Amino acid sequence: MRANSLALRLFVTATLWTVVILVGTAILLSSLYRQAVERSFDHRLSVYLRSLVADVASPDIPPDKFPQSLGEPLFELPLSGWYWQVTRIDGKKDVRSSRSLWDRQLTQLVKPETGTEADTREGYVDGPEDQTLRLIERTVDLGGDGRFVVAVAGDATEIDAETDAFYQALAITFGALSIVLILTTMFQVRFGLAPLKRISESLTAIRSGTTERLEGVFPEEIAPLARETNALIDANRQIVERARTHVGNLAHALKTPLSVMFNEAVSRGDDPLAVKVREQTDIMRDQVTRHLERARLAARLTTIATLTDVREVMGALARTMEKIHRDKNIAIAVDAPEDARFLGERQDLEEMAGNLLDNACKWAQSRVAVEVLQVKSGATAQIHIIVDDDGRGLSPAEREQVAHRGKRLDESKPGSGLGLSIVVELAGLYGGKLTLGTAPIGGLRAELVLPAG
Repeated sequence: MRANSLALRLFVTATLWTVVILVGTAILLSSLYRQAVERSFDHRLSVYLRSLVADVASPDIPPDKFPQSLGEPLFELPLSGWYWQVTRIDGKKDVRSSRSLWDRQLTQLVKPETGTEADTREGYVDGPEDQTLRLIERTVDLGGDGRFVVAVAGDATEIDAETDAFYQALAITFGALSIVLILTTMFQVRFGLAPLKRISESLTAIRSGTTERLEGVFPEEIAPLARETNALIDANRQIVERARTHVGNLAHALKTPLSVMFNEAVSRGDDPLAVKVREQTDIMRDQVTRHLERARLAARLTTIATLTDVREVMGALARTMEKIHRDKNIAIAVDAPEDARFLGERQDLEEMAGNLLDNACKWAQSRVAVEVLQVKSGATAQIHIIVDDDGRGLSPAEREQVAHRGKRLDESKPGSGLGLSIVVELAGLYGGKLTLGTAPIGGLRAELVLPAG
């Protein structure tokens, strides 16, 4: 999930940056292209402007005869969008223009007084018939012959048409490029993060107990992470194994002297000191067993989890209990799905379920039923191991007593009274629980809830 989320964030970020860069580039190219088209159009107008200025300044051409032909028929066509105009600005009102203007006049870009000689100005103005014109003008000072503003204008529709065609081609090109870049980004993110996704899935599998190490070939950038992770897993297993060894050694070192003390006390008969030693030795053995068991279980639970086949374990335990209690001819029925898996170690499941089965066989008349259920609630999966017997059952008060360490309701039955309390403690370490109730077949029902794999 985290890998998918990271891939999505990277894809969205890369896509946004791609779009921003492409849009910015498109705006820049559009602006540069329009400026280039305007410069080209202005160059065309400036050719006509120079011809007009030359005609105005020529002493050989009478004022009433200029301009000579500019070689452009559009200047003769009424309201064609192409116009020229020469305006005298030295106090004498004289405006001469192309035939295409008819009786209209062109708008000047600046006031005549602000324009200097040989200063060419260009810009957009409104023309006849709501036309938008691209206009260039120049102030010409002929001294005693007067000062003039010479202007030439062309229809700006040509500029708009050419730039619009470029914008359309640019939009199609950049649209296709955007799709290609987004697809490329998607594939790069997907396949670039694939090794991380594999590591995430492998770690999940290790945690669930389906595998023990990160397997497979990883890219050079990811391979060190995989190696260090495997080394950490190996180091963790070694630490746990050493802890188990130390616990076993300590158990052996303590139990042997306690057994010697207990046997010596037994050999002394009813001597008060011997009775007291036996009593305290029992307490000491109980405490040693309890704390060593807790240390052993804590060491197990710090290691990587494993999956245990529940049906296989329960079947083996049932066959073992039938042999142990063959004098009672107990029939043990096991109903467990094939895919039932306990998220924990096999020996722990054997200890918990074995205690429950052994207890059921001790109290049963002739029948013990074992049922295994898989229950899933959201992301949590659990295994319910239900053990029923047809014995006399227990009252609520008795059920409360037997769950305490060392409590036995019937001294005639073999055992130390530690079985159910061990089951309760061990199940608690796994986040599970043990509940006692009444079995449908008449005796006690013990329901053990454990995490499922």
